Amino acid sequence: QVQLVESGGGLVQPGGSLRLSCVASGFTFSNYWMYWVRRAPGKGLEWVSSINTGGDDTSYVDSVKGRLTISRDNAENTLYLQMNSLQYEDTAVYYCAGTGRRVLASSRVNDYEYWGQGTQVTVSS
Repeated sequence: QVQLVESGGGLVQPGGSLRLSCVASGFTFSNYWMYWVRRAPGKGLEWVSSINTGGDDTSYVDSVKGRLTISRDNAENTLYLQMNSLQYEDTAVYYCAGTGRRVLASSRVNDYEYWGQGTQVTVSS
């Protein structure tokens, strides 16, 4: 069965860094666009970043540009999110998601085919 398993979340001080990972199984990872989507406390889903199948086309929500970097290793079926210069506003549960076709900056659950269980990122001093 399809599985997306995130890891790497935790508690970090403002200005700190984390690296999230998402290991995929049960589908052909290299054929899928992949995404990071987050939900902050008391808020709705927010699309954070996208990456194409080959890993050479990425996009980001404006609030994270220059601080977060999405990447993928198709040989290892793994998606990454390098998070630097973290801010209080980055506190959220981060989900990885996948689709067989490109989805543009969507915050709708049903637009994505596959979801992970999420990993908590807390930025606090």
